[in-house]
Amino acid sequence: MLKKSFFIFALLINSLLISTAFGEAKILRMATTTSTDNSGLLKYLLPSFEKQSGYQVQIIAVGTGKALRMGRDGDVDVVLVHAPAAEQKFVDSGYGEKRYKVMYNDFVLVGPKNDPAKLKQTKTIADAMSNIATSQALFVSRGDDSGTHKKERNLWQTADVKPEGKWYREAGQGMGKVLQIAGELNAYTMTDRGTWLAYKNKSPLVVQFQGDENLFNPYGIIAVSPKRYPDTNYQGAMALIKWITSKPGQAMIHEFAIDGTQLFTPMADSSYFNNMAGE
Repeated sequence: MLKKSFFIFALLINSLLISTAFGEAKILRMATTTSTDNSGLLKYLLPSFEKQSGYQVQIIAVGTGKALRMGRDGDVDVVLVHAPAAEQKFVDSGYGEKRYKVMYNDFVLVGPKNDPAKLKQTKTIADAMSNIATSQALFVSRGDDSGTHKKERNLWQTADVKPEGKWYREAGQGMGKVLQIAGELNAYTMTDRGTWLAYKNKSPLVVQFQGDENLFNPYGIIAVSPKRYPDTNYQGAMALIKWITSKPGQAMIHEFAIDGTQLFTPMADSSYFNNMAGE
């Protein structure tokens, strides 16, 4: 009787271990930007992928710089970020397999309604950034090495401005928090349009500059290299990449909107959507 009980107990433990191992195999760890999370896009997209694939996606929403560092350290299986130069370096250094285009939106400058830096009167983003610095109007930066922060630094450089002094504040926070801080301080900041549309009804700020081609904001997805990290869930990463760049995944991105405004434009299969537009 004792032997039989022990045998049954051993079978239960073995089944539990198998079940646990299987469950872990179905976990997919993704590091991504706060913009894809704050905008609500991932909450909209991922349930469809999870239902179809059986994977459970664990989202770590951080700045692009930190997301890529997590990939370099093998702490995640896949990254979805928006800093093409840094993404290509990540791939070229052997940390990622290949960068796949997913979607794009754009950046905008938001600020106080009275527009003390007179951004509405400028025609280029370089002039807008220069006006902020010249007038020393308060500006809140992400200051977190995110894709948005990298882009902002590039724009200051384009405007031949070194941002420093009391007017320039680095928050070291995600986009949603920075918009809150800028609103409280009646300051300017730069944000991706998707996060802005998700937060604008909570903010006293308004869009003061937009539309310059230098504000283009593309997103890419990269599987962490299984050659460098054999334990990575490469199969799950590629399943997500295949789905998000497929016609159904791209269609969902195309359809995602807030108050009737599209937040992201799919770019993995542009010919498909060009054909759709003509229908």
